[in-house]
Amino acid sequence: MIRLGIVGTGGMANYHAQAFKRIRGCRFVAACDVVKEKVEAFALKHGVTAAYTDVDEMLAGTEMDAVTNVTPDAFHAPISLKVIAKGLHILCEKPLAVNYAEAKKMADAAKKRGVINMVNLSYRGAAAIQKAHELVGKGVIGEVKHVEAGYLQGWLATMDWKGLAKNPGPLWRLSAGHGSKGVLGDLGVHILDFASYAAGDIKSVDCRLKTFRKVPGDRIGEYVLDANDTAVITAEFANGAVGTVHTTRWAVGQSNSIRLRVYGDKGAVVVDLDQSQTDLQLCRLGRDGKRQWETVKCKLTPDNYRRFIRSVQTGVNDQPDFARGAAIQKVLDACFESNRRGRTIAV
Repeated sequence: MIRLGIVGTGGMANYHAQAFKRIRGCRFVAACDVVKEKVEAFALKHGVTAAYTDVDEMLAGTEMDAVTNVTPDAFHAPISLKVIAKGLHILCEKPLAVNYAEAKKMADAAKKRGVINMVNLSYRGAAAIQKAHELVGKGVIGEVKHVEAGYLQGWLATMDWKGLAKNPGPLWRLSAGHGSKGVLGDLGVHILDFASYAAGDIKSVDCRLKTFRKVPGDRIGEYVLDANDTAVITAEFANGAVGTVHTTRWAVGQSNSIRLRVYGDKGAVVVDLDQSQTDLQLCRLGRDGKRQWETVKCKLTPDNYRRFIRSVQTGVNDQPDFARGAAIQKVLDACFESNRRGRTIAV
């Protein structure tokens, strides 16, 4: 039985708890959050016997095999490094850190300590993206020329801003001072991984970020609403392809829309998670130059939670690991630098 601890007991932590409960061979034995009422409510809801408000006390007070880190972005590195130092396996929410230097330090520490390490780039669980990665890698669509990828949400357009004064739960995601890297760090990390996992590593980026006005003064209580809301990236890939990667929280009518289109000189693949997690569209060019589209049914693949538990059980580290998280963090850093300087930045 793999004994799990969890740090951070907000909304996403409940999703972690439910996901791990569906996996045989593991259970939560400890939970930690700086807000006493939150961690106690979480522990009661999920049957966790030990509740803490200090991560050091949790690591010292309860025997565990692994920890899942579900804290805000700014706390990923310090908490994960403490877990690694204890020799415990670690699953960390994305983005892995707030900058590449921190992310690399985490990846290096995990490698040196020999612990299983994964970053929760959750859409890797979609069978369609795994198949797209395979098809492109095998050269089925030929040499990649163009990429288009987007991750769209629309909740900022329908937000009850007055209600958030009393219940500020999601406001940290909009506030740089509370550790948020904005939509680029929250959603952009997913779509950058999604695009480059299928199409190949990103070589350079030209990024524009925008923060839109939300309320008078763009402040609610202690939260200054200054984190970016929209990101548009022109990317060049290591294989010579170019493309656009974009994300926003202002896409009215979109709940959680993710789409990737990769075009080669012999065909194309389209992954649209709004339509299916398990099907993709594949185009092949016939010898006569005619286009032939088909729907490819993709074999189901495990989500990151199952990958993590299997890795702990077998001792073989699955993907996406901290090294991958650090590589994506390097792209994110280049995007922020590109926006500041107003020019293309090499990754």
